Amino acid sequence: MLKTACQEQLLPGETLQQKWDFAQDAGFDGIELRAKGDLHFRERLPELRAALRDGVVMPTVCVDMLHFFGAFDAGLRRDAIVQLKSQLSVIAELGGLGAQTPASYGMFSRRLPPFEPPRGAEEERAVLLDGLTELGEHARDEGVSLFLEPLNRYEDHMVNRLDQAAELIRAVGLDSVRIGIDSYHMNIEEADPAGAILAAAPYIGHAQVSDSNRFQPGAGHLDWPAWLAALHSIGYEGYLAVECRLTGDPVEAVRSIPTLLRRSGA
Repeated sequence: MLKTACQEQLLPGETLQQKWDFAQDAGFDGIELRAKGDLHFRERLPELRAALRDGVVMPTVCVDMLHFFGAFDAGLRRDAIVQLKSQLSVIAELGGLGAQTPASYGMFSRRLPPFEPPRGAEEERAVLLDGLTELGEHARDEGVSLFLEPLNRYEDHMVNRLDQAAELIRAVGLDSVRIGIDSYHMNIEEADPAGAILAAAPYIGHAQVSDSNRFQPGAGHLDWPAWLAALHSIGYEGYLAVECRLTGDPVEAVRSIPTLLRRSGA
């Protein structure tokens, strides 16, 4: 049975301990944290250490910043790398598995005017490989992983599919850099989501889940039995971390997710 986690902002409660009580009662196995920029995640260490002492399971963190390591501006790229290194160190201190991040978000889309980015393909590849290498080396030294998340074509123009992420990871050559798959983006970009999981099997390290419409699993048309069967077939042993919007009563929506995933084969 695959383990499930829920991102912290979706859980009711004022503290991580209160959120964890709800999460356990609902059937979740962990809480996925969110990490903003400006070293905000590091500043949360007293809160996170207290939650850890109280038994809260926090396996992963999802980056929640305004710019990422693939930014066009060199200063923004450098800041994103500094932030990510700090976040990797924090999740390592908590005994977690790693941090999930896209190469960029909302920076450019080839599907919208002016259609051609201001940076050529060769330069973009060099930027991505440089960032992944530096971050991967830091993750390796901390004993955690960096999970590269492909985003859909409207949110990123560089890494949209699992095969693109896998090719970059092969070029980097570090076991500490893995793919963080996301069912919502895969629903848009992969002609065969289950097949894409099978093809990228050696590189998959983390999984985030939401339905085809970005709402909670069960609220859209994603083929959960096929998607989860693919993860089982590759021997995936990580978490299914819920990252979604909620439709209907938010508390009941969150509570419904573990049951839906288990019924679908998790």
